[in-house]
Amino acid sequence: MKNQAFNPYLPSYEYVPDGEPHVFGDRVYVYGSHDKFNSNEFCANDYVCWSAPVTDLSDWRYEGVIWKREDDPEKPPIFLQSMYAPDVVQGNDGRYYLYFFKGNQRNIGVAVCDTPAGRYKYLGRVKYPDGTILGRGKDEKDIHQFDPGVFRDDDGKIYLYTGMAPKHPNLFTAFKSVNTNGAMAAELQEDMLTVKLPLKRVGKSQHNSKGTGYEGHEFFEAASMRKFNGNYYFIYSSVNGHELCYAMGKSPTGEFEFKGTLVSIADIGIAQTPLNYIGNTHGSVEFINGKYFVFYHRQTNRHCYSRQACAEEIEMLEDGTFKQAEITSCGLNGGPLKAEGEYEARIACNLFSKKGVYFYNAIKPLKGCHPYFTQSGKDREENGDQYIANFCDGATAGFKYFNFNSNKKIAVTVSGKARGEMVVKDGLFGHTVGVIAINSTKTPQKFTAELNIENGVKPLYFTFKGKGALNFISIEF
Repeated sequence: MKNQAFNPYLPSYEYVPDGEPHVFGDRVYVYGSHDKFNSNEFCANDYVCWSAPVTDLSDWRYEGVIWKREDDPEKPPIFLQSMYAPDVVQGNDGRYYLYFFKGNQRNIGVAVCDTPAGRYKYLGRVKYPDGTILGRGKDEKDIHQFDPGVFRDDDGKIYLYTGMAPKHPNLFTAFKSVNTNGAMAAELQEDMLTVKLPLKRVGKSQHNSKGTGYEGHEFFEAASMRKFNGNYYFIYSSVNGHELCYAMGKSPTGEFEFKGTLVSIADIGIAQTPLNYIGNTHGSVEFINGKYFVFYHRQTNRHCYSRQACAEEIEMLEDGTFKQAEITSCGLNGGPLKAEGEYEARIACNLFSKKGVYFYNAIKPLKGCHPYFTQSGKDREENGDQYIANFCDGATAGFKYFNFNSNKKIAVTVSGKARGEMVVKDGLFGHTVGVIAINSTKTPQKFTAELNIENGVKPLYFTFKGKGALNFISIEF
């Protein structure tokens, strides 16, 4: 690779959640929603695309805006303009089809382009064979559409997956109805708009999961389909929000047997306690240059409206199941980071307070002595300066992993009205390997201490002990 790769893998100013990765030709393209920094709503920006060579996942290229909300001829009220999680599939005609969902339109729009990351042009709405828009039928079973996923099988058949299955459907009274029976699956006709009947239901929700193996990890949203080695993988965001789960089957419409968690943005299932602030996540798995990777997103800025794209290598076992991926700072790097030079604190993969973590919700930002990722200024597409704010007594940031080789010094760059020490450990419950004295400073200042750590691959955890609150900007070896 040209450079090292970190999490989040896109520039710090970029907020692309809900990422669906697809390899087209010799590049991997990520299609997702587009959050606005410090917004008060989900997915407030237009769709953009990023891509990288399959041989170098550190070299991400901005492909530009591929779809603007005004490109859609349907014009819902301004408060329903947010464009939620999209997906793209290459049709049998060689063109690329973008499936999108906007606000409370209750239906799936489709746009088409000759290239994976060009400007897409409106094609139409997904519909029934009689022409009725899917999601707008008079039948009470015609469900609210949500977060489309599209999949092309080896035989050329193309399938659409959509839906949301909340535990309490009455909480979503603005929707015509919601699906309480898992996700909807439908094969598409050659026009890429018309579904073939009957519609299928895949996965299990909290309404029909008893005795199925899905209990505690039922489908909520974000349906995605993949096929590896002859097995079909139904991937989704569970009712827990913080995790991507999956089930396996022998056909694209199931039955699917629940198999486990792919990744949790708080490492729940790997660690004994949550190690990161929790919120929703959405993504999928892609096979890239001989390896499997799970793509997901993390939360920033004390709420769930400014989310960022992350990814991890994930191990497939001999029986085709996946071992849950651990969240790391080195993500797509192919191994640990070098314990050399300076790293932005924003690549911390674990972040929690003295009181632990909380679930970011869609109501109001989390207050109190809780650290959080943020940036200066307004939403922008250049000059990133993300850092960890509100790093007060007991706040901890964990970085996984570095390869140490006779390192003798450790430094942090911080600012803020605070005084105390930064305690550095070689693991969550590891040995103290350094103690850095911190003084109050209005402008960013570097503080240095001796580092006493053994050679090899290890994490580093930084905990502030003292008064006041810091802006934690970077670490340096």
